[in-house]
Amino acid sequence: MTEQRKYNVLFLCTHNSARSILAEAALNALAGDRFVAYSAGSHPGTAPNPHGIALLRSQNIPVDGLRSKSWDEFANEGAPRIDFIFTVCDDAAGEVCPIWPGHPSKAHWGVPDPSRIEGSDEDKRRAFLQTFVQLKKRIELFVNLPFEKLDAMAMQKAMQTIGTSLREKGE
Repeated sequence: MTEQRKYNVLFLCTHNSARSILAEAALNALAGDRFVAYSAGSHPGTAPNPHGIALLRSQNIPVDGLRSKSWDEFANEGAPRIDFIFTVCDDAAGEVCPIWPGHPSKAHWGVPDPSRIEGSDEDKRRAFLQTFVQLKKRIELFVNLPFEKLDAMAMQKAMQTIGTSLREKGE
């Protein structure tokens, strides 16, 4: 039996401090045997949002090594070859991205930014949980796609459908 390589997935957001970090950690926790998830931003912040880190810890998801980083790290020589890219914020989806080696499949999975919520710490915790649940549902659908049966065009359509169908349902 031949060993199947892991797929590399990159989640992009402008600041790489909340949504993309949540998605990176969630995919690595849910399907780290088949995927390696990364996250990055076009204008990365200085560190992951503490509410996001607290949420991940509450879900027993490892947070070691999570950091805000530039998407340039993944466009440079020697970077992992990325198979799939998901933008999780509308700003990053509209930006001119680097040219990614290998022409990965791309989709937009926009979700509201929980770090923009004003109010009590409980309001912020609730916003982070809601964002995490939305991303986790999409990730679960993605990892269960029949990768070996889909050509590049069908994969691209399936990835985009996951983001748009759940958004239309308000999830």
